[in-house]
Amino acid sequence: MNADPLTDFSRLCVHTITTKGWGLDEAVEHYAKAGVSGITVWRQWLEGKDPAKAGDLIRSAGLEVVSLCRGGFYPAVDEKSRLDAIEDNKRAIEDAAALGAPLVVLVCGAVPGQSLIESRKQITDGIAATLPLAEALGVKLAIEPLHPMYADDRSAINTLASANDVCDELNHSLVGIAFDVYHLWWDPDLEAQTHRTLDANRLFAYHVCDWMTPTTDLLNDRGLMGEGCIDLRGIRAMVERGGFNGMIEVEVFSNRWWDKKPREFLEAIQQAYLQHT
Repeated sequence: MNADPLTDFSRLCVHTITTKGWGLDEAVEHYAKAGVSGITVWRQWLEGKDPAKAGDLIRSAGLEVVSLCRGGFYPAVDEKSRLDAIEDNKRAIEDAAALGAPLVVLVCGAVPGQSLIESRKQITDGIAATLPLAEALGVKLAIEPLHPMYADDRSAINTLASANDVCDELNHSLVGIAFDVYHLWWDPDLEAQTHRTLDANRLFAYHVCDWMTPTTDLLNDRGLMGEGCIDLRGIRAMVERGGFNGMIEVEVFSNRWWDKKPREFLEAIQQAYLQHT
């Protein structure tokens, strides 16, 4: 059973990385003019800016600050690097609070040559070390499981089940999951683990794009919704039946689309959002 087509942009959020040809001010201006409702700010877009003033700019344009992306990358072979990662994540939490973002998305990290078991332990320990600050500032932490093709160096959390396991171990209301269809669509346990996520009230973010066939670049060849093979409306129906009604965040890494003018890309995003999401 598929979800009903979307008929407006009241739940549309766009990541600044998606339209990376624009700086933050330009992205805010163009998103607002196009009727986009929310923005997820990547940390690079805050460089040299006061996060509080950036948040004011976004809200004054009528946009909702949906999240700050990204924290994570906790694992390392040496203790100093692990401690540095924890401090960097604390800065991300502070920036999110100043920006007015309710959550930080965590791309958790991995180390080539280190066991995934050890990396997962370091991820859990790293999140635990940042939780007191997150709690003090009221910022949620959303673990984003990544496709297994990234298990070597980008994330040792590669299924919704493993993300749920970390959440269970930490057992904190501020720790949840960023559900990205690009990373999860293939999983035969997706429905059961989605129910597990929703039953625990930990689906904090929902990201969409599409899987290209063939995929010519493991990082930067995502498709716009409708260009690939993901059952986008089927997955959306599944999360919505479980009670999710939050923002639908478009996060597309695509050299092909980045070669086009950002305004043209944004128009295509809005069409694909209504026609295929």
